[in-house]
Amino acid sequence: MNEIPARQIRALHDDETITVYQAYNPAIAEPAALSGRFGPGFKRDRMTWIKPSFLWMMYRCGWGGKAGQERVLAIRIRRDGFDWALANSALSSYERGVHRDRDDWKRSLRAPVRIQWDPERDLHLRPLPHRAIQVGLSGEAVRRYTEDWIVGIDDITTQCQAIRAVIRGGGLDDARDMLPAERPYAPAEAVRSR
Repeated sequence: MNEIPARQIRALHDDETITVYQAYNPAIAEPAALSGRFGPGFKRDRMTWIKPSFLWMMYRCGWGGKAGQERVLAIRIRRDGFDWALANSALSSYERGVHRDRDDWKRSLRAPVRIQWDPERDLHLRPLPHRAIQVGLSGEAVRRYTEDWIVGIDDITTQCQAIRAVIRGGGLDDARDMLPAERPYAPAEAVRSR
C-alpha cells in the first residue's frame, strides 16, 4: 500500500473539472443547486472556503447537521480556475522554510487566496496523519469563482446522510464504496512548484 504524502491534493476530478464542497443553509443552497449559480444570501464580500476533500467537509459540517450548514453542495469548477487560485495564493499561517521570515509571509497575505492544510479525516471523522487542502477565496477570487469557474452545483445532502447511516450501522466497507472517487490532483505544470 502506497503511503499518502503529508500534503497532497486529493479530489474528484476529470480532465476539465474538479469537485469542491461547501455547506450552507437551505436559503443559499437550494437556489444555488437549482440554478447552478450562487445568488441571494451568498456573501461575495467575505472569504469563502472550498474543500476538495469530501470527508473533511463532512467533518466541518457534521454530515450536514450543523446549524447554517444543513445542505452540502458538490460544486464542479473548471480546473484552470482552481489552478489560478493555487497560483494566486498565500499560506494562511507562517511556515519556516517556506517564507524567508514573518514579514515575507505577511506581505504574501495580499494574495486573494489563502491555503490551509488541515488533518484529513477517516470515516469516523477522526484525524489522519496526512493533510487535506482548504482554499479560501476572497476579492477577485470570489468573483472569478462565482462568475467564471462554476460548471455545476449539486445538492448532495441526501447522499451524505445515507453514507452516515451506513457508517452508524457498521458497514464501513459499504460506506467507503459510497464515497466520491478522490485521487491525487496534479495542478498545471506552472503551478506545481508553488
